[in-house]
Amino acid sequence: MTAKSVIPVTQDRAVARREQNPFSMLQHEIDRLFDGFTRSFAPFSQNPVVPNMDVAETDKEIEITAELPGLEEKDVQINVTDNLLTIRGEKKNQREEKEKDYHLVERSYGSFLRTVELPSGVNLDTIKATISKGILKVTVPKPAPSQVKKIEVKTAA
Repeated sequence: MTAKSVIPVTQDRAVARREQNPFSMLQHEIDRLFDGFTRSFAPFSQNPVVPNMDVAETDKEIEITAELPGLEEKDVQINVTDNLLTIRGEKKNQREEKEKDYHLVERSYGSFLRTVELPSGVNLDTIKATISKGILKVTVPKPAPSQVKKIEVKTAA
């Protein structure tokens, strides 16, 4: 399995990769800086709900853990298409407070989408997902390593 296969995919569905060109690396860092800066303005952004995620690997499986506080299994949808595992959900605002005036709102509501590229050859029927106390855990068994077959080269007659 390569490191590329567990790197989250960006919103435009292009795999996040390191660039070799120093100017591209500089542009990437500037973009990252501004993305981090604008996240602090959650009420003004279009997608304020982006769950934090860990991707870990053992010899036998890949484990994806995401923080989804306040969500239940009915609020989360997981799909796999073309080796891309997508976690999608929505945190709904369900308040009915008629006599409160808010001076500070820090809780985020809205829909989210996170995507991780899986290695090729994963058996989709063996993927398991559980959610408990706001923590989603997706377990993906690794595919068997591909076999290397040496082909003997002969002299042409």
